[in-house]
Amino acid sequence: MVFTQQQIVESLAGRLIVSVQAYPGEPMRDPRTMAQVAASAVRGGAAAVRVQGIADIHAVRSAVEVPVIGLWKDGDTGVYITPTYQHAYAVALAGAHVVALDGTRRPRPDGLTLAQTIDRLHHNTHALVMADCGSLDDALAASAAGADLVGTTLAGYTGERPKTNGPDLELLEAMSQADIDVPIIAEGRIHTPPQASAAIAAGAHAVVVGTAITHPTTITSWFVNAVEG
Repeated sequence: MVFTQQQIVESLAGRLIVSVQAYPGEPMRDPRTMAQVAASAVRGGAAAVRVQGIADIHAVRSAVEVPVIGLWKDGDTGVYITPTYQHAYAVALAGAHVVALDGTRRPRPDGLTLAQTIDRLHHNTHALVMADCGSLDDALAASAAGADLVGTTLAGYTGERPKTNGPDLELLEAMSQADIDVPIIAEGRIHTPPQASAAIAAGAHAVVVGTAITHPTTITSWFVNAVEG
């Protein structure tokens, strides 16, 4: 389905985005399975889905009629969420309406600045850009660099902020009160409905929930730990 950029932003306001990802080697690590999980999330009311990997983006784009936020993880340390322009361009070509990428101030592997990456992506595709940030300074810089959305995805993972038990509501509040003129997306360690509601109250335009909805291995471990003490 085709959306205008304004339609995408407006459709997310006050809504839930579900992150549909499985890690390498897991039983659910299959594009068809991810597409089925994404479709189930949309049936439950998700306004959009966030998907990792080119094959998964292709599959999910064909399975749902909501905006698809795509990313490409390459590695697991440093700048690894859609780390280069070529990664971002491939994600857009795969059908993502929004390209999520590392929005921190750290050096990027291809030597481009975040602003250069975003500018090229805007020039060559119709995709919006979501900058995954780890701090208020990241979010301010990403907004100034041209990002269409900024998220708290990397809060607690870049060394600038402590890793909170649950969403970093303090960061959300600081971002909502700062001079950031693009929507703020809450993402990261949101595991319960009250936490999702608190994120909206703290100023989030939309909330991303992944593990607590789409990762059975982790959810099962929570219950196992509770039952077995």
